[in-house]
Amino acid sequence: MNDRILNTPIKLGHHTLNNRVVLPPLTRQRSAQPGDIATELMAEYYRQRAGAGFMVSEGTQIEPRGQGYAWTPGIYAPAQIDGWRKVTDAVHAEGGVIFAQLWHVGRVSHNALQPGGAAPVAPSALQALQAKAFIETAPGAGALMQPPVPRALAALEIEELVGFYAQAARNALDAGFDGVEIHAANGYLVNQFISAHSNNRDDEYGGSLDNRLRFLREIVEAVCKVVGPERLGVRFSPLFSGTDEDRVYIGLVEEDPHHTYIEAIKVLEASGIAYVSIAEADWDNAPVLPDSFREAVRSTFNGRIIYAGGYTAERGAKLVEAGLADLIAFGRPFIANPDLPQRLFNGWPLNPLREEGMYGGGEVGYTDYPAYARP
Repeated sequence: MNDRILNTPIKLGHHTLNNRVVLPPLTRQRSAQPGDIATELMAEYYRQRAGAGFMVSEGTQIEPRGQGYAWTPGIYAPAQIDGWRKVTDAVHAEGGVIFAQLWHVGRVSHNALQPGGAAPVAPSALQALQAKAFIETAPGAGALMQPPVPRALAALEIEELVGFYAQAARNALDAGFDGVEIHAANGYLVNQFISAHSNNRDDEYGGSLDNRLRFLREIVEAVCKVVGPERLGVRFSPLFSGTDEDRVYIGLVEEDPHHTYIEAIKVLEASGIAYVSIAEADWDNAPVLPDSFREAVRSTFNGRIIYAGGYTAERGAKLVEAGLADLIAFGRPFIANPDLPQRLFNGWPLNPLREEGMYGGGEVGYTDYPAYARP
């Protein structure tokens, strides 16, 4: 096996990436308040990790109702665009390539995070019983809360949401991002439309799988018109066993996940987008993604394929060498190791991850992890 394969260049859309190591979207809850604005500290965090061949920002909500966790950044207001420009300028100064992840949590929210204290919105009025929202309880302090029963969106409101995604994509380009990724994973809004467990609509957005994929299809088409397919990716999180109670945030478990997600990937292939990103379950004894699914993804989709979820350099290189992946994303290791690509390429030891500062706070657990010091 060629362990060096992750340290080879690859084309992604119009970009030639220096390597195949990806910084995936990682929620860190460091935005400035009020306003959910990206900061200089966030710019430093991303700058430190710009040695990745490709970077995707943490999820950034496309409208106020899209927020499910306190202190996450938005990309719908002018001040937020200005804040993100600090991040993209810092990354580009280091030669990095970064896309913005466009995020709407749908029903995984709380009245305390919603404009006017309203109920969260979703395809159907079905409560997310196992997921949690995170609300601020005092400055710098918060708590996990059970999401309430959401309000089902009217068809005209769904059309409006598609427009919000398109506008967020325009805002991302204005902020200097090289492209955008649609968050269609982890049980959030787009995933809620796709899943029969969270979508019981009887109109053109519900019922058959083709109808449940309509929202995804319309968003992809609308965003493509703004950024072009070569600057667009989509993230999914197919789960192949377990129940909705089993780490629901990774994604809703479909009756036939292989069929569901291959049909979803066909939507992406028809639009010619740059990549699909697959987030795998990564907890202890998590269900394994079948090889048959990986092979079907490769045979269905002609763009780049990214996998994430508990990967080591060796395991990732093996998947790339087998032709089933093009790039490999490393989440938790990248949090603790700002120079992760060089550590992987040279076999240098990794910093251990500290739980302190994972979500919210300042520099501690965020920008204070050291780069490797050679003896």
